Amino acid sequence: MWIAWIELDLLLGDVHSLKEKRSVIRPIIADVKKRFEVSVAEVGDMDLHRRAKIGAGLVSPDRAHTLEVLDAVERLVAGRPEVDLLSVRRREAHSED
Repeated sequence: MWIAWIELDLLLGDVHSLKEKRSVIRPIIADVKKRFEVSVAEVGDMDLHRRAKIGAGLVSPDRAHTLEVLDAVERLVAGRPEVDLLSVRRREAHSED
């Protein structure tokens, strides 16, 4: 069993409040969840209105599949015009590690 996760550090565009931040982040999270059937949430920088960290994780029997999904999640978020992807952290582990 493979466990993998990705953390995306985002800079939000023209956002001036936490309410506006939610209106940008929620659709991104919903889109990732719907397209890839992964667990995804805002995981950091919750008190900053122009920054966000989104984390996604999955479990799979196949390492190649986990890497494909993480790549696709990164591409999807990076392609969103309302955010700039500042950095990405990834981890993967096998259940026998």
